[in-house]
Amino acid sequence: MRVAMYYNNRDVRLEEMPTPRIGPGELLVKVVASGICGSDVMEWYRIKSAPRVLGHEISGEIVDVGEGVHRYKVGDRVFASHHVPCNTCRYCLNGYHTVCDTLHNTNYDPGGFAEYLRVPGINVDRGVFALPDEVSFEDGVFIEPLACVVRGQRLARFQPGQSVLVLGSGISGLLNVALARSSGAGQIVATDVNEYRLNAARRFGADAVIHAEEDVPTLLRQANGGRLADLVIVCTGAFPAFVQALQSVDRGGTVLFFAPAQPGVDIPVAVNDFWRNGITMLPTYGASPLDIEVAIELIRARRLPVAEMITHRLSLAETGLGFQLVVDARESIKVIVEPHR
Repeated sequence: MRVAMYYNNRDVRLEEMPTPRIGPGELLVKVVASGICGSDVMEWYRIKSAPRVLGHEISGEIVDVGEGVHRYKVGDRVFASHHVPCNTCRYCLNGYHTVCDTLHNTNYDPGGFAEYLRVPGINVDRGVFALPDEVSFEDGVFIEPLACVVRGQRLARFQPGQSVLVLGSGISGLLNVALARSSGAGQIVATDVNEYRLNAARRFGADAVIHAEEDVPTLLRQANGGRLADLVIVCTGAFPAFVQALQSVDRGGTVLFFAPAQPGVDIPVAVNDFWRNGITMLPTYGASPLDIEVAIELIRARRLPVAEMITHRLSLAETGLGFQLVVDARESIKVIVEPHR
């Protein structure tokens, strides 16, 4: 089968490798659509395991079923989660599925930028979800990233009517904007350094946008009735955004760190302001099975206009171009690869 093999962000090669053989309890899935995630182009993170086949936002069709699998059959349309929790450790039992050791050591073979992938038994058991009839394969690539957004806003205890500031209007920022709008947010303000993405933020639910190099806290007050934001969501790894977040959250508010920074970056926190103003700071990573189920239902019910976020549909041979589009972050939002195109 053909795969897009990642060596670095500017070197993604179309190569051949054997189609995976499945064993008992496993599935072979034909990848119909696979989204390029912002984390796929975090070179400092990905280069350590290169060369490899990346891609974890997939939807596809089951083409072979291993012995002992009874819940799925050939022809089923599915989303498959690459990381799955054990659901039994102390972290899972306390709702912290994404710090589970099992979740960090599971994956499918080889990755979403391939014509086919093998879904291991543990992933079949707790990470395969049938696509409803109303959810297309293209819609399906949004399940994983939207589930991460669902988890973040759930942990942040977002409430209808709250004001929201989203720092960074790439795909994760836009999904956060769209989910907050769908969930009844009050004023939503988004930032970015790119005019194309600022316009996209307006289109997907932001009431106001601010160029990220301007005085964000001051302009936020002007857009939000003189107040800072109840919830600030950091959706970019750019260091200034982390500083802006702490300057832009209202008393009693929450800063949600959705995106990571480069290794070795420390956040400067004015401890007394943090203490006196009752600020909550929390990170979010990944999604639990519950968050995935919520994301599927949101997409099925058309609560978010995810299909409108797709800007590029590429063949497997064009995966390298897709990586460049995501790295350059100019006039692209969601880039998807269709391996059998």
